[in-house]
Amino acid sequence: MTKVRQLGPICLLAAAILSQQPALADPMLPEGTSTMEALSALTSKASQLAVKAVDMLGIHYKFGGVSPENGLDCSGLVRYVFKEAWGKDLPRTSAEISHVGQKVEPKDLQPGDLVFYNTLKRGFSHVGIYLGDNKFIHSPAPGGDVRIESMDVGYWKRRFNGARRIDAPEETSQDPAAPSGTQ
Repeated sequence: MTKVRQLGPICLLAAAILSQQPALADPMLPEGTSTMEALSALTSKASQLAVKAVDMLGIHYKFGGVSPENGLDCSGLVRYVFKEAWGKDLPRTSAEISHVGQKVEPKDLQPGDLVFYNTLKRGFSHVGIYLGDNKFIHSPAPGGDVRIESMDVGYWKRRFNGARRIDAPEETSQDPAAPSGTQ
């Protein structure tokens, strides 16, 4: 488990999911904690995105696809994950999504950030979700499935266009016993 642990929390979770282990052995979590409970322990909003994205591993690519049931293209994956995890609607194409949020330098990437690539001889033609440890998840191309890849691979290094961070929605903590504001 030591080698997996060095990959970072998101990759540890992905490894547990992929290996279908019933629980993660982590000294910081109570004994018997299930994988899903361990996933919930990563409570940051960005981690919610990464966890939802990892849940899409193996979904087949479909050009224009917007649902896991019918397949997802790269922007369909990103849109689906942001909608499910945060309730946030994003534009349809990777080029349009590249205008949302704030620019992020590669050295400042955090899980949940969007990474963009030039894969069709035009900028921002491909998008994925950064998971940490220089890994991202994406829906690659016809014949492929949603998968995790390393940004260190030459193909991706040469085609990197930039990254964006989309602000997480605000938490609304409302006490159900509190007055609703109308008197």
